[in-house]
Amino acid sequence: MKSRSTTILTVRKGDSVAIGGDGQVTFGSSIMKADARKIRKLLDGKVLVGFAGSTADAFALMERFEARVKDYPQNITRAAIELAKEWRTDKALRRLEAMMIAISAKETLLVSGNGDVVQPTDGIAAIGSGGNYAMAAAKALLAHSELSAKEIVAESMKIASEIDIYTNSNIIVEELSCLN
Repeated sequence: MKSRSTTILTVRKGDSVAIGGDGQVTFGSSIMKADARKIRKLLDGKVLVGFAGSTADAFALMERFEARVKDYPQNITRAAIELAKEWRTDKALRRLEAMMIAISAKETLLVSGNGDVVQPTDGIAAIGSGGNYAMAAAKALLAHSELSAKEIVAESMKIASEIDIYTNSNIIVEELSCLN
């Protein structure tokens, strides 16, 4: 049986960036856990990471990324690129089925097992089974509301939870200030 989990969304607006994730982990057609925490703080809270995919694989990916962030604490893009290179060349890592989004005050990065390190143009990135729903809602709210980044993430995740069966409404949102 395949373990499925998650929707992760990040939105950058004005002087803040927010990232949110739901709490559902599904195993086959059953909800295994409803209150999983899929957002982690790295570098004393200066970097936030959200992950989606197979749970064990996502944790393995996050641990490796944390090691790279410690190697390059001032440059999460470099840390992500080093992780992506390692991911593509290591036989065991290549089998990982996970993706992650990493944010700092200056950067938003989506990292995949295909070696992709993508910085979205509009500051919005989403992964997981409900990612496209959350992203569509966030784009609309960003363009047509005065909500903050944190509020946009929360509302967009709520919308995704009403559409995607692998996303629940147990949503955790974390925020970073982008001011120096």
